[in-house]
Amino acid sequence: MKYSKTFVALNKTIHDRATFDCGNKELNNFLQRHAFRHMKVGVSKTMVLPASKNLSNQKYPICSFYTVAPSSIQRDSLPQELSKSLPHYPVPVFLIAQLAVNKKVQGQQLGKITLIKALEFLWQINKKMSAYAVVVDCINESVENFYKQYGFHYLCKNHGKTRMFIPMKTVKQLFVDNG
Repeated sequence: MKYSKTFVALNKTIHDRATFDCGNKELNNFLQRHAFRHMKVGVSKTMVLPASKNLSNQKYPICSFYTVAPSSIQRDSLPQELSKSLPHYPVPVFLIAQLAVNKKVQGQQLGKITLIKALEFLWQINKKMSAYAVVVDCINESVENFYKQYGFHYLCKNHGKTRMFIPMKTVKQLFVDNG
């Protein structure tokens, strides 16, 4: 399956959610049953990378997706050297709530591409509405290792999942030309 070049907002009339399978039931279920409804009520935004060719039902399979939402963390959950200059009320962050790649295109660096596109999307939002960091909740150790290799740091345990973060100052370095 070949994928298009651009991530777009999930649209249930043109994107085939039913055929998406990343190998994780929780993530599949989220995309198939909840992502569009969450967008409709305004709690998150799901961006998809559709395949370049549509199916017989005229919908495009989804190669990968990410879901982002506003969130907050407590100052004292951060390492002391980072938290000392932050306010004592909840600190605004962006949450990458979901990120997955279809099994049919795994092994093609699409996880990395999807993460970069999610961070780029959040960087653009940060220009208008600032947040301190981007956080993720890792469902297992391999997911933790994935985020670690891209500069995310351990934050805390959250509902049995490892919560990791990357400061927006670090994200800025990815997308701002300092030369």
